[in-house]
Amino acid sequence: MSDLSKILKLHPLDNIAIARAAIDARTALDSTGIQAVQDIPAAHKVALTAIATGEAVRRYGQIIGFATAPIAPGEHVHVQNLAMADFERDYAFGEGVIRTGDAPEARTFMGIKRADGRVATRNYIAVISTVNCSATVSKKVAQYFNNSSVLNDYPNVDGIVPLTHSFGCCIDHNGEGLKQLRRTIAGFMTHANFAGVVLIGLGCESNQLKPLFASEGVEPDARLVPLIMQELGGTQNTIDAAIEAVKTMLPAANAVKREPQSLSHLTVALQCGGSDGYSGITANPALGVAVDKLVAQGGTAILSETPEIYGAEHLLTRRAISREVGEKIVERIHWWEAYAERERGSIDNNPTPGNKAGGLTTILEKSLGAVAKSGSTPLTGVYHYAEPVTAHGLVFMDAPGYDPMGATGQIASGANLVAFTTGRGSCFGAKPAPSIKIATNTQMFERMRDDMDINCGLIMDGNATVEQKGQEIFEAFIRIASGEQSKSEALGVGDEEFVPWMIGAQM
Repeated sequence: MSDLSKILKLHPLDNIAIARAAIDARTALDSTGIQAVQDIPAAHKVALTAIATGEAVRRYGQIIGFATAPIAPGEHVHVQNLAMADFERDYAFGEGVIRTGDAPEARTFMGIKRADGRVATRNYIAVISTVNCSATVSKKVAQYFNNSSVLNDYPNVDGIVPLTHSFGCCIDHNGEGLKQLRRTIAGFMTHANFAGVVLIGLGCESNQLKPLFASEGVEPDARLVPLIMQELGGTQNTIDAAIEAVKTMLPAANAVKREPQSLSHLTVALQCGGSDGYSGITANPALGVAVDKLVAQGGTAILSETPEIYGAEHLLTRRAISREVGEKIVERIHWWEAYAERERGSIDNNPTPGNKAGGLTTILEKSLGAVAKSGSTPLTGVYHYAEPVTAHGLVFMDAPGYDPMGATGQIASGANLVAFTTGRGSCFGAKPAPSIKIATNTQMFERMRDDMDINCGLIMDGNATVEQKGQEIFEAFIRIASGEQSKSEALGVGDEEFVPWMIGAQM
């Protein structure tokens, strides 16, 4: 990354640079005398050379799109003159795997060890709906506890979490959509961060309780209580029964203590939302440093959101530990291309309007910045949505680019911590996993201090390095996994972000 005063050129091959701050027209960009042709917004791209129509535009040394019109030096490069086009990617399976050196000194966090050996970062009780028809009941049960003094007698219980959604019926009983919904619900009802779960169904829905338990190999017991509204006599009777079930769970849930645990028990979901032109320069690579440090300790990080690695998947296939793992990434990319075509859409509909206002033009550009969250560690596994993650190290889980949907799948897969970078200011939490919010720029961090945990804008300001901020994020993993509240937890965010990815026809 070279410093050209008002702009940043990120790679020697780049023919564009990034505005450090807003640049007025006719301002000299650097010592070469290039002037801005027009006003350049902060974090947006400016041409360093003449770029012909059809010529590749490069950022990070990688193609982010192709010029749709002639672009002059100093001209603003964005949606008016840059667009997607097909080009060949060299997947080079496994050729970029970096072998780790000596193991670092072992670190620990204060975790809660469950009877089966899994380790929790939080200690909640969940009330989960199998179908939208039981959503109100689930919410009212949680409201009873969270709006009363009952939990005062159970200080080790972090709260009662209602997990509701809009699906569960009018779908193929044997289809992939219902299988995926069951897999997602099962991932939450067996999550280590839940000391107990009350599962509430209506009774006549497609997502029946008995097939749900059978398909996931789960049996009801003292910590997993199923209730069916139609069998109990309706709404109020089910609310009362669920309240009593939670009360019965509270003493055992409270009888826990935090003890030192290996960081190998941490699984961090990697998310970015409301990204801007700084995301791939500051917060995402800093998070990548933290991921490398976590993996060196035996921990796991889950990269996700397949449409947001599109065009950068070749950077992951090069790090795959085997050709088989790398080809799973490519297969998922092809599935999404076919899915977008079938739905008469375009993968380049992502970036969002907010992303584009923040300086990102194409999904290729966004993807290259998003992949930076994964650091440099080898890719050890690729998983379908909400599939249990069994490998350690960096893994990938297939999901859409919608942050709550992606995080829901990652938590169902076993994530007990979420690291979420943002440039525009996404306000996000994801119970039962604490969410750490990482700002890409200082201006937004100062404006939204109540929501942001870490300011990586200091990298752009010249007051910190990527390595320093990566270490800060890594230390935050340990502190927050040990019980310190993140900003989103302090605000109570996280009850509404359970958003399963529902595929298949609704009938």
